[in-house]
Amino acid sequence: MKRLLALLLALPLLLALPLDTLAQQSQAARMSKEELAQKLGSSDVVVIDTRRRGDWSSSREMIKGAVREDPNDVGSWASKYDKDATIVLYCA
Repeated sequence: MKRLLALLLALPLLLALPLDTLAQQSQAARMSKEELAQKLGSSDVVVIDTRRRGDWSSSREMIKGAVREDPNDVGSWASKYDKDATIVLYCA
């Protein structure tokens, strides 16, 4: 888990995807690995893995509880998540 969180620190936790809430901000908020670790398992946090399917399926490193969504099809899945939730997008 520590190795995965260290890897996440080196990679952007949030991507500039055209989600309504992110598009309205000039810059998406960022979260440290420590902040994410404290929030994991919370009902108001959704962690979305936006890696390509091949990268995702061949990886041994995943954040427990994260859901995988296609980064090229944001329009089909963005609305299914609560707009009041903390949405964490990552690509590791």
